Amino acid sequence: MVSTIGLTKRQNTILEIVRNDGPITGEHIAERLNLTRATLRPDLAILVMSGLLEARPRVGYYYTGKSGHSMMAEEIRKLKVRDIQSVPVVVLENTSVYDAIVTMFLEDVGTLCVVQPGGILTGVASRKDLLKIAMGNSDLQKIPVKMVMTRMPNIITVSPEEAAWIAAKKLIDHEIDGLPVVREMVKDPDAPEANKTYEVIGRLTKTNITRLFVELGEK
Repeated sequence: MVSTIGLTKRQNTILEIVRNDGPITGEHIAERLNLTRATLRPDLAILVMSGLLEARPRVGYYYTGKSGHSMMAEEIRKLKVRDIQSVPVVVLENTSVYDAIVTMFLEDVGTLCVVQPGGILTGVASRKDLLKIAMGNSDLQKIPVKMVMTRMPNIITVSPEEAAWIAAKKLIDHEIDGLPVVREMVKDPDAPEANKTYEVIGRLTKTNITRLFVELGEK
């Protein structure tokens, strides 16, 4: 028995009829249910638009074999980082650790992108990085954040055109809270990674992924 969450009982019944006996015309489906073709038209339209059924002229409706889960997976795979990324929170290399901590709490983020003028990524400062230096150091105003950040090229980044699910996997695999979304300034595939420069254009965090999950659930 085919059953897809979110469909009505009648739509699931139509799905079962087409799966077992398709291709089948709308008239024959209506006869099986003792309903008029006009009554079924909205249900058939929903099933076709959702991708569960396909319709061919003079042939009828047939079952695509897709489930609700597979269709959701297809939609998720289409999403790019640019579709869900947030505005980056950045500080300059010479920003004091004290000011970096203030920025982190005011912006309510777990990671700061450290940049040179022009938004060129040079490092990332996490809560852990700032906490380590704050413990036992009384004068945080004199310590620049570049002294405690994780430096390029030892930073996991993501491009805006990368699949969102791959970016989410990076968060899990590397056990980090966020990723800088970057654009390569001069594209040279032969250049070593250490010589490449990137402009920060966004951030991708666990919050972005959670928000996406909630939006999918609400839809």
